[in-house]
Parts: sequence; structure tokens; C-alpha cells
Amino acid sequence: MLVAGIDSSTQSTKIVLCRADDGGIVGEATAPHPDGTECDPAEWWHALTKAGEHLLERADAVAVAAQQHGMVALDADGEVVRPALLWNDVRSAPQTRALTAELGGPGAWAERTGSVPAVSFTVTKLRWMAEHEPGNAARTAGVLLPHDWLTWRLGGKRERTTDRGDASGTGYWSPATGEWLPEFLTAALGHSADTPRVAAPGEVVGETSWGAKLAPGTGDNMGAALGLGLRTGDVAVSVGTSGTAFAVAEHPTADPTGIVAGFADATGRHLPLVCTLNAARILTYTAGLLGVDVDELSRLTLAAEPGAGGVTLLPYFDGERTPARPEANAVMRGLTGASATRENLARAAVEALACSLADAVDALVEHGVTVNRVLLIGGGARSDAFRRIAPAVFGRPLEVPEPAEYVALGAARQAAWALRGGPTPPEWPSPPALTCTADPTPHVRDRYAELREDTRPWHENREAR
Repeated sequence: MLVAGIDSSTQSTKIVLCRADDGGIVGEATAPHPDGTECDPAEWWHALTKAGEHLLERADAVAVAAQQHGMVALDADGEVVRPALLWNDVRSAPQTRALTAELGGPGAWAERTGSVPAVSFTVTKLRWMAEHEPGNAARTAGVLLPHDWLTWRLGGKRERTTDRGDASGTGYWSPATGEWLPEFLTAALGHSADTPRVAAPGEVVGETSWGAKLAPGTGDNMGAALGLGLRTGDVAVSVGTSGTAFAVAEHPTADPTGIVAGFADATGRHLPLVCTLNAARILTYTAGLLGVDVDELSRLTLAAEPGAGGVTLLPYFDGERTPARPEANAVMRGLTGASATRENLARAAVEALACSLADAVDALVEHGVTVNRVLLIGGGARSDAFRRIAPAVFGRPLEVPEPAEYVALGAARQAAWALRGGPTPPEWPSPPALTCTADPTPHVRDRYAELREDTRPWHENREAR
């Protein structure tokens, strides 16, 4: 028996075809998505069908894991109202602040929805549409997430479903009670709208055109947790377009500071998560600035000493989600005639990425997450310089599982669960991992923290007082 896992990310669709009993990969394919912060969902479908040609039809069960938070607004006939606003679109920053204040403040949001809304959350994008595109908002009769929409298409546009994991990133569903919060959606959109049914973990929610069972699917981070087989004490740090640190937990999280998002996972448990808007692109932006490729960036980085000659980068190139500074820009400090070398600039970028993600892990620990080991995944984790420097910045050994499409593998594992049935997903072998160690460099994080605090916006300083 074969199962297919689909990862519909910001940048591409990736599909893996696996044996249902042990997860062994027997086929893979990919197709690109348009770049940007909004996208016509038809582009995702085109990429899925292109990548899945002669591959998906071999699967006995299928599941989709996709980028979280994206707003897919549908009219009464099920047609897409406007291009989907994606998680990395920060235009709704004013609406995020307004909604947070209107509905009881950060503490009330954390208690009801598990999270304080960030600019990436679906609920904030609905408010932006209501204010800036009232005609589109008035036409909106239902709202789906990217994985919901693709699952619905695969199932012949019959029942609309979602799962606990992806629902927990909307801002209008409660991980603690497992219920939609229609008053939060209505406050954002200006009127009520249909929401998909939240399927049980491992449930069969439909059937594809070729007769395969359709699993509920989930969000990309939840898919990665399934693909890695995360257990209590494991923290995954994903270095992709965004940066995330997440762990499985038995109980819901409610952080009124908004740093930790209290998501659910795809198995019936919870997935406290910290997300940064800037991650692997810190490396690509810096490589572009220096006129080199990422391999040469690694070479330059490793030619500099720890601390980059006193050069420190705050890498908020695209604004930032953690901390919540959507209008921020990148800042560099410590440039002198002696320190302004290509090697130091490269090293400062890699150290900044590591510091940002180490802060994310620390935030999880502050909210009760036990850390026995940290696993590095994602495209950025393939950087030789990052693998060597991150353990020094984190101050602990890090494990780097062999490169694989863990989001797609997690979706495939969920498909195998739906195919087999039972209360828990099938046990697949853990991926082999490389352990990376280095002498700690606490002064690097100290300087980074100093720059981060010195650039705190005025309204944050006022709230801190």
C-alpha cells in the first residue's frame, strides 16, 4: 500500500509517495509557486496537479499539509473572492493591534484562542479586507485555509473540513475547548461566515477522483512534527522562509505576551510554537548584498572569528513577528574601518539567525517546555556555517536530521494513519541525524540582545514601563 503526502508551502508544492507500513519513499516531485505575499489558490492547484502527475494516482491515501494562516475567502458559490493573503503578508499590522484591543486585550485572546493574534493570523487579514475591500468582504460567505481548500478540491468539492492544528492558527478557534469562536470571526469580517468542520485526527474525510482515501491534512508545522516523530523533550527548529521552534505538549498553552503561539498539533495534543518572520532569507539577502552564493557565504562566515569583529545584525529585513515588530527594518551595529569586512558581515548574518532562533527556544522553555534535544530542519539548516555556529550560540549540541521533506512526510504519515485506522499514527523509523557541537559563545547572544532591546519601538517601551 502506498500513501502520498503533499506539502504546499509558500514557495512550492512538494509531494512524496511512501510505503504505508514504514514510510520508505518510492517517489518524489515538486513544482514552484509564484513569489509574493498573496496568491491565487488556483496556482497551488496547478502546482499540485503538475507535481502529482503519474505519482498521486498510485496512492491509496493522500493528505495535504500547507502553509498556515493563509486567508482563502469564498463566495456563496464556493468561488475564490480574491487572491489569498498569505502568512508573510504584514499589511494587517494596524488591524492586528485594533482587534487585540477590541476583544479584551492580549490576555483574553490567549485564554480564548490560545494565542495573541500576530499579523500573520487569518483573523487579522479578514479585518484588513473588511476595512480596505468592503465589497470583497461582503461577498465572503466562507473562509478556508490553504490546506483546507486543497483537500476540498481533492475530494471533489464536497464537504469542507480542516484539522485541529491548522484551525488553531486562525485566531477564531479554541485549542482548549475544540470549538470555533464565531464572535471573533464576525468581529473581524463584519458578518458571519461558514467555517469548515474540524475533523478528528486520523479520520477519513473523503475520497479522491481515483478512489484514494483522503485524510484531514494539517498545517505545515504540525506536518513537520509528524514527519519527525517528535516526542516529549524534543524541540524542532525549522529554518525555512520563516523560522519556527516548536514542541509537542499534552496541555494547551496560553501566553499573554504573544511570543508563544498556543497551537494544537495533528494528533490530538498541542504544539506550542514560536515563529520568526525572518529566517533562511537572512542568509540569501546577505549573500545577495555581498554578491556571492550561499556556499561562498558559508566560506566567508567561517573565515571570521566568533562575534564577527563586534558587528551585530538585527535581521528584521521583512518586519518581524517575534518580537511583534511588523514595521521594523534590519539594523547593523559595530561597523568600523577595521570590522567592515565581507567575512564579518557574513558571520554577523549567520549569528543573527542563530540568536533569533535560540531566543525562540528560550521562550518555549519559559512556558514549560522540556528540552532534551534540539533538532534543526529546513533549507537553512543545510548551511555548513549555520550548523557549525548554531550550537555555539544555543550553548548546547544540536541534531541535524538528514535532509528530507518532513512536512510532506508528516502528511504521508497522516495518510497512512487514515488508511490503517486506530487511535495513533503508525510508527515510522526516526530519521538518522548528525550531532553538531561547538564551544559556547554567550557574548554573541548578549550583544544581540542589547541591540534588540535598544531598538525596541516607543510603544513597546511605554508598555514595558
